[in-house]
Amino acid sequence: MKTQFQIALLSAACAALVLPAAAQTQTAPTSQTINQRKDNQQDRIGNGVQSGELTAGETRSLERKESNLNKEEKLMRSEDGGKLTTADKKALNQQQNQLSRDIYKDKHNGAVQNTDPKSEVGQRQRNQQERIAQGIKSGQMTAGEAAHAERNESAINREVRNDRAANGGHLTQAEKQQVNHQQNRESKQIYKEKHNARHQ
Repeated sequence: MKTQFQIALLSAACAALVLPAAAQTQTAPTSQTINQRKDNQQDRIGNGVQSGELTAGETRSLERKESNLNKEEKLMRSEDGGKLTTADKKALNQQQNQLSRDIYKDKHNGAVQNTDPKSEVGQRQRNQQERIAQGIKSGQMTAGEAAHAERNESAINREVRNDRAANGGHLTQAEKQQVNHQQNRESKQIYKEKHNARHQ
């Protein structure tokens, strides 16, 4: 009986120590600033692009949501003298929570990019994704710029997929040249977006 009492007491003491730590873990997102949350989301998206867990289409959608959220925050600040009210912070935090769930879902849905392509076209696509991921993670590309770049990448990927389907899984020499031309144009655009004055 004495041993059971000691076990119960020890269990209660452990719970008293663990519960505050668990509560802190659960409330950490609300204690982060809006900018810390944005940086964290961008890092997660950038990591997903780099690892291949996020496709160009998924990244485009996520970055468009992030861009809209940034616009909403800017509007809220403009209406309140450059500051966010408690209600504004709560609304933005709820939207960031939803975006966080969307990032997780997209990274774990089984749709992936090839991170070890064998073809020259595939290697160009992978290189562009690496450059976009680096731009997202470093803050050199805003959410809107990343969404724009991924929209272009997604269109090129779709064209390659359609061309391959029409030619038994291969690209003709003319199709390869066309894709290379499009990737050159996209490469210049990524460079411009990473080196302009806008930052995340």
